[in-house]
Amino acid sequence: MLSDPSVLDDQALDQLFREARTQNKWQDRPVPDAKLQEVYDLLKFAPTSANASPARFVFVRTAEGKAKLKQALSPGNIEKTMTAPVTAIVAHDAAFYDKLPFLFPHADARSWFAGNAAFAEQTAFRNGSLQGAYLILAARAVGLDAGPMSGFDAAKLDELFFGGTTWKSNFLVNLGYGDPAGVMPRLPRLSFDEAARLE
Repeated sequence: MLSDPSVLDDQALDQLFREARTQNKWQDRPVPDAKLQEVYDLLKFAPTSANASPARFVFVRTAEGKAKLKQALSPGNIEKTMTAPVTAIVAHDAAFYDKLPFLFPHADARSWFAGNAAFAEQTAFRNGSLQGAYLILAARAVGLDAGPMSGFDAAKLDELFFGGTTWKSNFLVNLGYGDPAGVMPRLPRLSFDEAARLE
């Protein structure tokens, strides 16, 4: 029986989903800036509402950046974040709509959001979260491991990294090459029948 060439093979599905794990320990192996560019250049193609692309990313990888980030972390997240080669701050731009004349030029999409702060924030948060998930998959696709997490003081982080801007933090993703010794046992997942229904 011929396989469907449009379906990823088992190795790719394992790498993206089935065998991929949240990482808590890291190999002492640097992540080149070019690899981070490669991650972004993949995730940017994934869909967002009205092509709004509200996510903004700060890839923290210097000692100075890590020292600043440490001030906002919960105690339980400090060690794994300080030892990760890179920590991505996944944020969104509350004024993302100012880019819509470029990103969505065939309609006056900016007017849908400008002056409607609640709708703009809802759209920015939802689609920025989507883009954060795309970041994780893109990182895995190019051979990196990811450790997404909450556990930080968002107001403090925003003050440290985004003061005077319209950017707001959402969550963090540690990136690098994981140490298998830090992987915890796989926790259960809900079955299709528990989490989904067909109508």
